[in-house]
Amino acid sequence: KEENYFFRMERYRTRLLEHLESNPGFIRPEGYRNEVMGLLREPLEDLCISRPKKRLSWGIELPFDPGYVTYVWFDALLNYVSGLRHARPEQADSLWPRANHFIAKDILKPHAVFWPTMLMAADIPLFEGLKVHGYWNMGESKMSKSLGNVIRPLEMHKRFGLDGFRYFLMRDMVFGQDSNFTEDAFVVRFNADLSNGLGNLASRVLSMQHRYFSGVVQAAEGLLQPGDEELREAFEEAETAAKEHLDQLALHLALETIWRAVAACDKYVVETAPFKLWKSEEARPRVGVILHVLCDALRHTARLIAPFMPETAGKLAAMLDAEPGTLAEAAPPWTKTFLPGHRVAKPEPLFPRIETEG
Repeated sequence: KEENYFFRMERYRTRLLEHLESNPGFIRPEGYRNEVMGLLREPLEDLCISRPKKRLSWGIELPFDPGYVTYVWFDALLNYVSGLRHARPEQADSLWPRANHFIAKDILKPHAVFWPTMLMAADIPLFEGLKVHGYWNMGESKMSKSLGNVIRPLEMHKRFGLDGFRYFLMRDMVFGQDSNFTEDAFVVRFNADLSNGLGNLASRVLSMQHRYFSGVVQAAEGLLQPGDEELREAFEEAETAAKEHLDQLALHLALETIWRAVAACDKYVVETAPFKLWKSEEARPRVGVILHVLCDALRHTARLIAPFMPETAGKLAAMLDAEPGTLAEAAPPWTKTFLPGHRVAKPEPLFPRIETEG
């Protein structure tokens, strides 16, 4: 009924299918890769890439025919490359092959079929990968501006702090799947993991450090006991496992792993009981070692949560008076961060408990 310009995607279907077969991590999670491979096992129709101006006056005009504008899914996708070349002309060719697209599942076909075949036609290398996430639903319903059942992040920031909201989103959602948001679930998670968990741990450790040693971290090198080493090993295992989970985009499992190490600190406090040991003057040097180990554990916690909760990591590092470099991957080893005379700050609440009615 209407003349238009078309892109022959079918010419590149077999090549794209071969790419997916030889690069299983190109589309993640795997279920979406399987969905795309199913599409590619059937011939692809030509993609209409234009709209006549007589029917649609607004849009980006085709450079080779002023009577037409570009179909949005052709024009918009091209901006991934052209925008990078405009912003970083000298680096674009090296950056582009490392690019990853993070998209919602409802726009899978344009990004997984239209876009790669367009790149092949233009003789441009493919991007590194496509990461597909699900929806956050409000209760059992998909969020919709028309229904008004939306979460407003800036409002959540004012009420609860941005990092608490970040933590909930990443901890409670399995990447690639839909998840439900309710404020009740958020409050339960916030109070249990953040207020009673990490926040309480930091407060207890730094309070004891000030109560017993006026905030000065005591020497610990060469004085560690088996229980101290076990806590160090718990954090080393957490770091290794968290990296493996992140490689698979399992953000919830990475955070779960880190919080197991935080829980190991609570167990360590109970088992070593520094508040009881302090009653014996002979045992007080041991209390200094225990608190040094716990301060080191907090430093490593700040380092591990920095990609997820940057504000909290910064606050924790500031209370420890740790140098910014100690949050880097090549951080000093245990018992060698806090030099003689190092003083930590008094604790400030990281996550004040959310009180609910009833």
